[in-house]
Amino acid sequence: MTKAAAEKHIRRVRQICLAFPGVLEKLSHCEPTFFTPKRVFAMISNNHHDDGHVAVLLPCAPGVQADLIAERPETFYYPKYVGIGGWVGVELDQIGEDDLGAQISEAYRFITSKPKTSAKKPRSAR
Repeated sequence: MTKAAAEKHIRRVRQICLAFPGVLEKLSHCEPTFFTPKRVFAMISNNHHDDGHVAVLLPCAPGVQADLIAERPETFYYPKYVGIGGWVGVELDQIGEDDLGAQISEAYRFITSKPKTSAKKPRSAR
């Protein structure tokens, strides 16, 4: 994919993500990443480590990741590093506007509906 095509896809994601209330865009791991006030709900993967994907990475409710990948493997994939946490990769050149918006909306709702923890558990003594 050309750099111009990749940038067009990133703009699509940015437009959808920034329409949600309170969302901030920051660079994380050198890629645009979208945060609710405290949590990440979307990350761009623009050929990260030359993996060939121009995608958005999104968190999913338990069981959804496997279903999406099984149903549409040309569009959804298991991303390195965050896949184990239930996130799914979405190939941006394989998904239409409405479906992309629905997937990002679902990720936003999933993350914002998680209860916030007030304090981290203390580390065990070593």
